[in-house]
This record gives sequence, structure tokens and C-alpha cells, in this order.
Amino acid sequence: MTTREPARPVTGYAVLGLLSLRPWTTYELAQQVRRSLHWFWTRAERRIYEEPKRLVDHGWVEAREGWTGKRRHTTYAITDAGREALATWLGTPAQVRTVEDESMLRVFFADAGTLEQLRARLDELAEVTRSRLEELATMTEELLADGGSFPDRLHLQALALRRQVDQETDTLAWVTWARRQTDAWVSATDPGGWDTGRVLREVLADARA
Repeated sequence: MTTREPARPVTGYAVLGLLSLRPWTTYELAQQVRRSLHWFWTRAERRIYEEPKRLVDHGWVEAREGWTGKRRHTTYAITDAGREALATWLGTPAQVRTVEDESMLRVFFADAGTLEQLRARLDELAEVTRSRLEELATMTEELLADGGSFPDRLHLQALALRRQVDQETDTLAWVTWARRQTDAWVSATDPGGWDTGRVLREVLADARA
């Protein structure tokens, strides 16, 4: 069966990927997204209750009605056309990586506020990052203990966890460094004797390394 034109947005393929593992209700999908995709594709959380229905209309997913006691539920399962579409998508180049980080927005425009506000935002980011690292550590311990829900995919989960932990540890290292630099600043508009040129030269050297 020939697939139709690729679905948009990419979240549709993220949902197809989950459905390629097993059928899910939207509640189960939401739980699985929180355990996995949440770390690198947050849009899936915002669209998880809409996307399966759209994929049904597209012919890539089928909806199956069922009952749990007296409670009605809908389970979504991938179709052959959906599997073909997912495989086709996996063979195409990814979109340019984008970043949405409100913490960095607040740092970038910190000179519109106070130095105390900047320091507080950096402290908050450090706390959040430590919490995320602890959550990732717990997930990894669980996978090592029993292989998780999909032990045959453990190698892919290991790749993803390595990337995520590296990102979080890099963030923690940066925010620790940034907070230490601001200790000597006079205000958010005046870094005092802080050697901006030296830092920029170090940044350039690292970027070119």
C-alpha cells in the first residue's frame, strides 16, 4: 500500500513511533511520552490527545473501541500504511535542530532587570538541572534492573540517555560557571573588572577546536 504525503508536524511521526511498539490508549501514550519523548520532543506532550485522531484520519492509525468494566476507552494501533510512512520518514534528513530555552532568554536580557534577578534565575536553573539528572539516574537504574518495558530496545534507550545526561551535565557545568562569574559583577549592566575579552577568546577557541 502506498503512503500518502508525509504528515506534519513531526509529532505525528513521534506518535507513530510509539504505536509501532504496541497499541496504546491516549492516556497510556501520555504516560509513555512523559517517560521518554518528554526529554527531547516536548511538543508531543502538548498534542498527544489530538495527534492519534489526526493519524486515524490520515489512514496511518486505527482506533479500536473497548471497555474496562463499564468505562469505555479507545485504543490506537498503527496500520501497515503507518509503518510504511514511519519507515519512509526515518530515511529522510531531519529538520535543523531547534532550541527553546526560557532560562537562556532571561539570561540574554538580564540587563533589563537586576543582578539579583539574574543570580536567582541561574540558581533556579541549577536546581532544576540537578533534579533532572536525578530523574535520569533513576530511569537508568530501573533499566539496568529489569530492562524496562521494551528490553529489546535497550540499546537505543542507552544512546538517548547518554545524550540527555551529557546535555544536563553540560548545563549544570555552565550554570555553575556562570553563577560564579556574576559574583564579581557590579550590576546586570556592569560586570566590573570581569575580563569579557578573555572569555570570548576562550569561547572562540572551544568553538574552533
